[in-house]
Amino acid sequence: MEKNDTSPLNRYIPITDWIQSYSASDFKDDARAGLTVGILIIPQGMAYALLAGLPPVYGLYASIAPLVIYTIFGTSRQLGIGPVAIVSILVATGVGTIAEPGSEAFVGLALLTAFLVGCTQFLMGLFRLGFLMNFISQPVLSGFISGAAFIIGFSQAGNLLGLDIERSKYLYSVIHELVLSAGEIHLYTSLIGFTTILFILAMKRVKPEFPAELLCVVLAISSVWYFELDSLGVSIIGPVEEGIPAPALPGLAFATVQQLIPTVLAIAFLSYTQSIALAKTMVRRHPEYNVDPNQELYGLGLANMVGSVFHAYPVAGSFSRTAVNDENNARTSISLLISAALVGVTVLFLTPLIYYLPQAVLAGIIITAVPGLVDIGEATFLWRIRKREFTLMVVTFLSTLLFGILEGIGIGVLISLGIVIHRSSYPNIVMLGRLPDTRQYRDLERHPEGLTQTNTIIIRIDASLYFANISHMKRKLEELEVVSGKNLKQVIIDAIGINEVDSSALHALKELSDDYKKRGIKLIFSGVKGPVRDIFERSGLEDVVGREQFYLNINEAVEHLEHEREEESHLA
Repeated sequence: MEKNDTSPLNRYIPITDWIQSYSASDFKDDARAGLTVGILIIPQGMAYALLAGLPPVYGLYASIAPLVIYTIFGTSRQLGIGPVAIVSILVATGVGTIAEPGSEAFVGLALLTAFLVGCTQFLMGLFRLGFLMNFISQPVLSGFISGAAFIIGFSQAGNLLGLDIERSKYLYSVIHELVLSAGEIHLYTSLIGFTTILFILAMKRVKPEFPAELLCVVLAISSVWYFELDSLGVSIIGPVEEGIPAPALPGLAFATVQQLIPTVLAIAFLSYTQSIALAKTMVRRHPEYNVDPNQELYGLGLANMVGSVFHAYPVAGSFSRTAVNDENNARTSISLLISAALVGVTVLFLTPLIYYLPQAVLAGIIITAVPGLVDIGEATFLWRIRKREFTLMVVTFLSTLLFGILEGIGIGVLISLGIVIHRSSYPNIVMLGRLPDTRQYRDLERHPEGLTQTNTIIIRIDASLYFANISHMKRKLEELEVVSGKNLKQVIIDAIGINEVDSSALHALKELSDDYKKRGIKLIFSGVKGPVRDIFERSGLEDVVGREQFYLNINEAVEHLEHEREEESHLA
């Protein structure tokens, strides 16, 4: 399990690396973890498929082939992938605008979505676009997931209470329907649903490792069959196709693909973001291996692409199953193969038993996952530390609730981009002074005791310079010159924070140098980094400013000026 092995085979097919040192003790741990996760993924997979608007058996299909593919091409050893709540609700809301949930057309589009999501993620890995995930900030992600959690919970109210409520991506519409239908709540269905919720929540508190969901499924199926509760109006899953359907490529139609693009992009980004966050969390606990973000895009992309051929809808890393996998000491992703094998046995031989499974139980399983998605801790942290980002989280949360899942994340991302653009357009530019009895220079606003030089100001620019922030830089230099109150002879720009300059910035700096020369002021640079200095040289800016006006650091520049003054005073 060497971290520094970078051979092409090991890099692109990671299993070929660690499988060489795989041992019997590793398999023992993986088998235990895989069976535990497999027991958990069976009821969860069916529940999340129902949430996605698909027949429950598709949750089982999504828990076989994708797990096998990720085992081969993924880099995380503990990540538990498969059906998840957020992706399921995105499928339901996105595909639900094109076809009726549960219909044959809807199923076909959900599988096509998985294929397109896989292609998108694979291409992102090919072009090394993992950095794009950085544009979904943590406040946006937390606000979106928290808002989606409420929509997920309320979307199951109909199944939980035995009500026929029209699906909607708007929370207020669902609540309105619930209020109007309150008098039609089905007693037996409600009892089954609320008993499921209370039992699972109680077991999570008392004995978290206990497979409460699976026990609820078994007991509910037995109760409905024995007491014939389906004849009393309890809605059940009904006939489930035995075995695994033959592999088939999803049907591609250009017009349909165009309609699915927003949903595909949202799922591709969010499923990867959730998965890589979980994978990195596992690496912090298991530093003996690395997670490669771009290889994760390949692995997850191939899992979705190949999975769609085997009738799987989009998958991602699961919070709960990853935690269970790690808690049971999974050593490698072989645990996923064990889980997939257990689900495969269920699909091949046990699907007739699912006939009597009440939909209220699956609704209860989904609802118990909702509290874990609401990020109260992040909201509290942001309220104390960063009010602006707290506002961003709240705006994304409310947008998700009011306008829908896709619209909510879209608004959050746009606001995040706006903040990034605003910050880069107005970088931190401050005047520096030397701290007494030191050679350190600091912001004079924060350290008013700082010492300044005669007829000289020192300016630090904490950002790369490009077309959007040049005007701000010019205005700020003018303001600081006025604030200094000095008859300037030198302006020293500390460029240690400048990593890059574009052509607009180069032209602006030339104009600035010419303007200072006309006023008898020297423009001096300190701490210019190598790549930036190269650009200065190639563009001719170095010649305009004067090669002698570049120094390694502020102290060197200031000492040179003091030396010049001493020489001038001697000559005088």
